[in-house]
Amino acid sequence: MKKIVSLLCAFLAAGAAVQAQEIPAYLDAGRPIETRIEDALSRMTLREKIAVVHAQSKFSSPGVPRLGIPEVWTTDGPHGIRPEVLWDEWNQAGWSNDSCMAFPALTCLAATWNPEMSELYGRSIGEEARYREKDVLLGPGVNIYRTPLNGRNFEYMGEDPYLASRMVVPYVQGVQRNGVAACVKHYALNNQEVNRHSTNVIVDDRTLYEIYLPAFKAAVQEGGAWAIMGSYNLYKNQHACHNRYLLQDILRGEWGFDGVVISDWGGTHDTAEAVRNGLDMEFGTWTNGLSRGAGNAYDNYHLAAPYLRLIESGEIGTEELDAKVRNVLRLIFRTAMNPARPYGSFNSEAHSEAACRIGQEGVVLLKNEHATLPIAAERVRKIVVVGENAVKMMTVGGGSSSLKARYEIAPLDGIRRYVGDRAEVAYARGYVGDASGEYNGVKTGQQLKDDRTPAELIAEAVEMARGADYVIFIGGLNKSAHQDCEDSDRAGLELPYGQDDVIRALAQANKNLVVVNISGNAVAMPWIAEVPAVVQGWYLGSECGRVLASVLFGEVNPSGKLPFTFPAALEDVGAHREGQYPGIGRTDGSKITDERYDEGIFVGYRYADKNRLTPLFPFGHGLSYTSFRYGKPVADRTSMTAGETLRVSVPVTNVGDRAGAEVVQLYIRDVKSSVVRPVKELKGFCKLELAAGETKEAVFEIGRDALSFFDDIRHEWVAEPGRFEALVAASAADVRGKVAFELK
Repeated sequence: MKKIVSLLCAFLAAGAAVQAQEIPAYLDAGRPIETRIEDALSRMTLREKIAVVHAQSKFSSPGVPRLGIPEVWTTDGPHGIRPEVLWDEWNQAGWSNDSCMAFPALTCLAATWNPEMSELYGRSIGEEARYREKDVLLGPGVNIYRTPLNGRNFEYMGEDPYLASRMVVPYVQGVQRNGVAACVKHYALNNQEVNRHSTNVIVDDRTLYEIYLPAFKAAVQEGGAWAIMGSYNLYKNQHACHNRYLLQDILRGEWGFDGVVISDWGGTHDTAEAVRNGLDMEFGTWTNGLSRGAGNAYDNYHLAAPYLRLIESGEIGTEELDAKVRNVLRLIFRTAMNPARPYGSFNSEAHSEAACRIGQEGVVLLKNEHATLPIAAERVRKIVVVGENAVKMMTVGGGSSSLKARYEIAPLDGIRRYVGDRAEVAYARGYVGDASGEYNGVKTGQQLKDDRTPAELIAEAVEMARGADYVIFIGGLNKSAHQDCEDSDRAGLELPYGQDDVIRALAQANKNLVVVNISGNAVAMPWIAEVPAVVQGWYLGSECGRVLASVLFGEVNPSGKLPFTFPAALEDVGAHREGQYPGIGRTDGSKITDERYDEGIFVGYRYADKNRLTPLFPFGHGLSYTSFRYGKPVADRTSMTAGETLRVSVPVTNVGDRAGAEVVQLYIRDVKSSVVRPVKELKGFCKLELAAGETKEAVFEIGRDALSFFDDIRHEWVAEPGRFEALVAASAADVRGKVAFELK
């Protein structure tokens, strides 16, 4: 009997082995991905290869049905999973189960200065994308904040390349743990929305490498990003989606990127350049005079029939095509054909809590004279809330990041829920901004029309404010055109809709005035001396009202810090004083606009330092309901070599009476250099959670990278021997201590 059983087992094992041998290598998840790629590639026909490098619908590309290789499905982010749209149109498909969790905008995430929040964000939104069976999340965005007029700044991570680099890596890793590719965008030099398809950026290599590329490099080399999206603008007179220097020389040549390069929707303009210069997947191209964004002839895409004709005529070979298909297959094997990826989750309680926690850590307390905040709800009888942004839904609008959120708690509702029956919470409109509420067929359902004059609205708000214990004005920008919105830039730095007049009138009527600015951009505040408390509230997503109430009433101690400078005037921004924003049209009859980045590396606080400008609020600024005392920073030695690491530490004590968190910032100053360098540059930060009376050490490791500049003649990073200073600071304008050392 044992022999029979043994023979039977051997027979079954042999059969299993034969069966295993019959499985194509590309379907065997146990084999190395590169082996699977080559096997699948060898089985594909020319037309199948062409098919996978361009779209078949608004948000998908075909797989290889004959071989069982699935389609690639993308989705907009980076703040939530976009609702399903029709196959050929931007309008909604009418699904009833695609209402997502709306997370705070990426400016808010950057304002947390906390990589743990970034990982939580990426993991949570990745779970939502995976549940919706998406393979590529079109985000995050890491373009540098060059001008406060850029309508898309709210989607990015601020003005500093080091901060953006540290925050993008855990986001990418969190998303991709779900078997969903993070598609980091918009690569590169996408720093404005006006003329975005026709602006040719002229910038030197040093500025490119020091300011505009580091976050992308970190996403690729440290985050392991599986996808990169090209931007709309031109650079070196080539569109970025098929730009040889950006895609071939830097992205693949210098950084070793092995992922897929995806065009922005409508960002592909030339077949030959797309073939030769590194574009892998073409999406959203408008062809043949068909109505823009309504219906696309996918076979007429640049990487479709025109590409096939070039190959069949013998004008070009298939080497580039095979390279593109390898990248697409690698993406598919990492995502859609990855049997180990989890199932994801959607609109879970955990995601609500994640959105709330990220928002709470990102809210920035800009000003708080006379301890106006927090409000003690149990000690007040009447609170008056004023402003359209207190009630207007902000998850709808703004461009491709517009969402159909399952819910959105408005600031007024959040305040009322928090206060309950402890006090009266009254509301006055104050001003009328944008009463509409629709984007691509998603409607807020709000009726915000108000025909009263500005004078009538102000008079009502002032009358109500006079009898209140507190007045909370909630205004700022919105996601309408020419505000915080894709495809248009702001007209100026000032608040729209006459809000300055409303705020000044309220300040005269009630001394306990709190201004909450909802925006993804810096705004002018000509009334700043008249208002005791100002809060930067960002776009906070589904949990907006809950987040703001928890901060205003002290349930949460604010710990956010600004990820960009609030300039005192637009003329204090390098792009506007020295650069050529928004560009200069050519005289050759083309639609191309040339724009020189003549401010160079001096962006944000670097420009303010260079010109000794006092900003309205500096980069890295953020107050707390407690106070922190910095001790003397010390280094573990006085000199280092290029191969060593210097350790700097500083004790920080919470000297207040409640727990709080402080972001300790480390800047490096090169005391003497052969080239012009910024006065200081951010090279480290540490967020410390401190109980009342508690002391902790912030510790920083300084290596060669923190001391280097990019030599665009030698095309390499250089750390020159000499004296340096490590500056420990609470903001770019608040240095608390320094320690000198030497690089030998």
